Order: sequence, then structure tokens, then C-alpha cells
Amino acid sequence: MDDPATIACRIQRMRTELGLTQRQLAEPKYTAAHISTLESGKARPSETALRFLAGQLGTTYEELTTGHPAHLATELRLALTDAQRLLATGTPEQAALRYRELLADAERLALVTEQAAARIGLGDCALETGELAQARAHFEKAERQLATEPLPRRARAIRGRAVAHLLAGELRYACYVLETALDELAASELRDPDALVLLYAASISPYMDMGAHARAAHAAEVALALAPQVSDPALVAGMHRSVARTLLAEGRIAEADASLAKAQELYQQLHLRTELAHCHWMRGYVHAQHDALEEAETELRTAREMLAAKRAPLFTAQVEVELADVLRRRGRQEEAQELLSRLLDLGDTRGAVHAAGAHRLLGLMAEDRGDPASAEEHYVSALGLLERSGAAGDLADLCTLLGDLLRRMGRTEAAMDAYRTGLCHRAAPGTTTLGPAPGNLTTFGNAGRGAAYLFAL
Repeated sequence: MDDPATIACRIQRMRTELGLTQRQLAEPKYTAAHISTLESGKARPSETALRFLAGQLGTTYEELTTGHPAHLATELRLALTDAQRLLATGTPEQAALRYRELLADAERLALVTEQAAARIGLGDCALETGELAQARAHFEKAERQLATEPLPRRARAIRGRAVAHLLAGELRYACYVLETALDELAASELRDPDALVLLYAASISPYMDMGAHARAAHAAEVALALAPQVSDPALVAGMHRSVARTLLAEGRIAEADASLAKAQELYQQLHLRTELAHCHWMRGYVHAQHDALEEAETELRTAREMLAAKRAPLFTAQVEVELADVLRRRGRQEEAQELLSRLLDLGDTRGAVHAAGAHRLLGLMAEDRGDPASAEEHYVSALGLLERSGAAGDLADLCTLLGDLLRRMGRTEAAMDAYRTGLCHRAAPGTTTLGPAPGNLTTFGNAGRGAAYLFAL
């Protein structure tokens, strides 16, 4: 909004152009004296007064307060929707270029809400390309720009920031971000179904990987219960994809696959190719968990091709970890080794848990070929990547593998240390950073490592 003096001049100019007297502009709600006071800049007009005057002057509140024609804001919002569609159907680089153009337009027009929307879009593009620090910066800036808005308006930015931390292996902080937002929603009694489903669905994956299974189950139950109230089909599809992980962990395979089929159907209707690729990815994961390795390979290769075409390197690399495991289990060690050798540069800042998964598989293959020294080296590298992430299930599993290897090598004391490390890192089931899980929920076993993050995206 412009300063009161500028708005006052604008009111006077528009009134004069229309040939209205101050009395004609004021009636029936205000007096001519009040209009005179406003036009002289001696009083700050209220929003109610400005909306009344905009109607009298045949303009909009936005144009009266900013000087920008209302149709420009409308056109910008439509363009942001088109950019979102471009991200779904094109490449993240193309979408990012468009979002940057729209951000510049929004800044020129001083439209803060649209600036935040463009930054959220840029954050989503950065997530796809694996630029996690850049993604966090965009989401954080959008949150600051929306700081005075109700929390439901900030939910997409909050969820994006949490996912960026999740993909970087910072599981506990991702949970903290999401739980803080959900607590704020509960305290304010803003029962916005879209915001709740978005935040609860995003929390399932980090809960599962931290061993907080009861919280994951609770989040899934809430999301499923709210789904009929959500009008956005893409949001419903994402919820079904996330919930499938808890169903899988409970052994409810048919229900998990039904949720994935529903998500896949919605994504196909919406032509959302990245999300559709994630569904193929997760169905491959489900098949792999139940030894349907040929079907798993087919689904994972489909997901890999779709994500590679989208130029989404981080997600492509994560699928390749899953595919390498399937190839290893099918006896195709050389193919698996070739895939994994390209994944070890995911490093500390992006994909740490999946880089750890690559080291773990390379360790297993080293054991298979009778090379315990290489196996130990890979397990220790994986342990270093995982220790700061809080991925309790993966840590416990890795420590068990390392301990068993050391015990077979006759290094009993070192094996005991590895086992103790696993016990120390395992989170108590149903707990997380903000206390105990909701009551009346049973915990269930770990779903295995695998597609740890695609459920949250």
C-alpha cells in the first residue's frame, strides 16, 4: 500500500476526473468534511473507508491503494498458476526461469503475496534439482513475506522448508518445523483441511525414519479423515502417496497399493509427471519389499526415466539406489556396482541418507565377494552420513551389519561397540522431538529403508 499522502492525492485526482463533488463522493456513508480531511492528508483512511471510496470511484481497493490496475494482479496470479503447471509438465529449469520473471513483475508491482508465491515456486524447482540450500532460502523468504498472514496461507512455504531439511538428512528438524506449525494451527483453531493434510502428510516420512511409528500412524489417520474435505486433487493424491508408507509398514499391502493406484490415477489426470514418477518409484519399492523383483525393476526403471527426462538429478539418484538394490538381489552385481559408484558424490549437503544407502549396498556386495575390509570401509562411511540425520531404523540396521561383520572377523570388542552404537541411536518407538506420541496408538515394525523421502514430496 502507498503512503497516506499518495493515496489522498489519488482519491482527489480520480474524483476530479469523474466530476464528483466531495459530498457526492462521500454520501451516503460519510460527510464531505471527512473526504476533505482525507484528501488533505490530515487523516489516515481506514480499510473500510478505502473500499467504500473505491466503489464510489469505479475502481478496486488494490488500484486505489497501490496505483496498479487490478487486472495486473489477476494476470500475475494466472501466470503463477501456469508456471506451476510448467513445473509439472516441463523441466525445473524452464519453470524456474518463468518464476524468476514473475517474481520480478510482482516486485515491480509491490504485490507481496504474489512475490511469496513465486518464491515458493522457485523453492519447489530447487527441490527438484537438488539445490537444497537454495530451496530453503526461497521458502524462508516466502515465510517472512507471509508472516502477517494466517498460517494456512503459509503452509506451502513451511512444508517446502521442512522437505528441504528432510532431503538433507535433517529428520529431527524437519519434524520440529512441521510439528510447530501443526501446534500453531491447533492453538489458533484454524481447522483448514488443505493446510492440515499438507502438513500431516509431509510429517509421515520423517516420523517413520526416526522410528516414531505411532506418530506416523496418527498423521496418516488424520490425513485420511480430512481428505474428503480437500478440494485440490493434487493434494489428495500426495496424501495417498504418503499414507501408503504407514499402510505398508503395518503389512496392509493391498490397501497400500490401492492408495498408490488412486494417487497414480489422479496424477495422470492432472498430467503431473514428477508426481507420477514418484508413484512408479514407490510401487517399485513395494514390489521390492515383497520379492517381486522383476516388477520392482520395471517400475523403478520407469520412474528413473521419467525423472531423468525432468532433469531432477537428486530424485533420479535416489531411485537409482533402490534400483541398484533390486539388481543386486537379482544377481546382477556389476550393473548394481556401476549405478552405485556414480551416487557417492551426493555428499553432506544433499541426499546424505541416500548416499549412505549407496555405501550400505556397496558394503553388502563387498561382503558377497569376500572383501571384508572394503565392506567395513563402506559401512563406516554410511554410519558417518547417518549419525547426524536421526534415521533410527537405518542406523540400527547398519550397526547390526557392521557388528556382524566385525564379529565374523574375530574383532569382538569392536563388534560390541557397533551394536551399542545401534542401541544408542534407536529412537524409542512413538517419540520425537516434541514429546510422546498421541495415545491409543500401537506401534509397528520398520518398513525398511528404501524410498525414504518420496512419500513426503
